Amino acid sequence: MPKSHTEILEIFKKSGAFLEGHFVLTSGLHSPHYVEKFRVLEHPLLTAELCAEYVEQWGGQKPTVVVGPATGGIILAHETAKQLGVRAMFTERLDGTMTLRRGFTLTPEDRVLLVEDVVTTGGSVFEVIDVIRSTGARILGLAFLVDRSGGAVDFGIPARALLTLNVVTHEPDDCPLCRDGVPVTKPGRSGKS
Repeated sequence: MPKSHTEILEIFKKSGAFLEGHFVLTSGLHSPHYVEKFRVLEHPLLTAELCAEYVEQWGGQKPTVVVGPATGGIILAHETAKQLGVRAMFTERLDGTMTLRRGFTLTPEDRVLLVEDVVTTGGSVFEVIDVIRSTGARILGLAFLVDRSGGAVDFGIPARALLTLNVVTHEPDDCPLCRDGVPVTKPGRSGKS
């Protein structure tokens, strides 16, 4: 039985992954909320539980490989692939460009489940989609832990988030948290230029 939004949010809160304050996101936007996915991913049993939700949603599509972007996507791709009994791969940046490396190859016969941790603007996911499509492999869909956009990003492929949040974001030059002098934190780093 799939977990509810409340059950998924509770996993993030209990693990300390759902934070409140003043944060600069990878996109450059500012937000009063941040999901530090590694606080939940550091717990293998919780990670397995969350990836089981991906398997529940997408396993019937019979993927041959699960692909995730470095860094959090590596953990999610590996655990999801383990539960599905298929290969796991990841993309990473080389000179600022997302790519498959380390001998990973996809063919037109592959059916790919793309997994990601947190989506705000979807920039990294669009890059991974382009990498996968360039191989001729078929993308079955996208599974991600948290959709910070509130469902606003259209990836052009079927996409499902375990947790959808309507988190407020602000442009840096129009941020009320900055105006109020709330100390800012820059968590994480995706390696984007």
